[in-house]
Amino acid sequence: MGGHVSKKAPDQASTAFNNNPQYTTDQLSSYEAACKLDMDLQSFDTSLQVRTNHVINTLAVGVEVRALSFDSLKEVTECLLEMNQEVVKVILECKKDIWKNQELFDLVEEYFENSLQTLDFCTALEKCLKRARDSQLFIFVALQQFEEENENGGKTYAKTLEGLKNFKSAGDPFTEEFFQLFQSVYRQQMLMLEKLQSRKNKLDKKLKSIHAWRKVSNIIFVATFAAVLICSVVAAAMAAPPVAAALAAATSIPLGSMGKWIDSLWKNYENALKGQKELIGTMQVGTYVAIKDLDNIRVLIDRLEIDIESLMLNAEFAIEQEAVKIAIVEIKKKLEVFMKHIEDLGGQADTCSRDIRRARTVVLQRIIKHPHN
Repeated sequence: MGGHVSKKAPDQASTAFNNNPQYTTDQLSSYEAACKLDMDLQSFDTSLQVRTNHVINTLAVGVEVRALSFDSLKEVTECLLEMNQEVVKVILECKKDIWKNQELFDLVEEYFENSLQTLDFCTALEKCLKRARDSQLFIFVALQQFEEENENGGKTYAKTLEGLKNFKSAGDPFTEEFFQLFQSVYRQQMLMLEKLQSRKNKLDKKLKSIHAWRKVSNIIFVATFAAVLICSVVAAAMAAPPVAAALAAATSIPLGSMGKWIDSLWKNYENALKGQKELIGTMQVGTYVAIKDLDNIRVLIDRLEIDIESLMLNAEFAIEQEAVKIAIVEIKKKLEVFMKHIEDLGGQADTCSRDIRRARTVVLQRIIKHPHN
């Protein structure tokens, strides 16, 4: 575009730009190279060439008759406004994406709320484990009573049966309300993971199309180039010294500064997207780990439920059938496994709680680093 426009412009305009060190050959060459690689930029360049050449040709007619008509000035005005509007649309779209983060922070708030509810579930699990350990103590007491009564002849095993009745009366340590809480927390975590993945997909699409924002710099540069080119033709055609002086002052403004500002805006946009993606990724990891911890907890609870059910059946058999010796043999076989499963579940509950707290800390650290432009 830069090379094309400068070749087709009048001598006065070419001289004005050649004398301005801000419009370097490297900048124009870079723009031409970008045009060859980008169809959208080629379309913009072609459209801009047509408008610019049309305006300059209109002005050339005015020069021949030594006058600038109202129509000529109208062409200049419309062309400049049209070019500026195209640039404004790109920048505004970029700006809207940078400063509108409500969806992200809604997700952050939801993440922390979910993590708190999961911590509440871990507390509820600890209460269930305490009841399970209490049940374990009832069995220990029953076994101890059985040994004493067995040594004394073991006719009625009344104390042993009393201990087993206490175990049976304690019931299942995992209540219906507990399982409802588990299902609620698990669904929330799964839904959170889906929302985070959806947000991440949107950010990935934006990052993949980030090269489009590089067009902003090229569009700004070439639009400004064409605008000043047209203005220089106007000044030369009007031959008005005050206007020419004003134009000279305008063209002395470093175009490179404009380019740096646009590049800074693009960098801020890219950094904002990367910051959001890092934050989303951190929450994804925390949510995924929480779900895996909950999966492991569910497996261990199911295993412990099987142990409790089996012990309950043995206790019931001993109580109802008065087959204490047979039942005690079976209970002894299962007790060690029952104890181990309680400890495994307790360890997993601690791990889940620790993982959630650690993830919350990491997310908070990301938020502190996250740009709030």
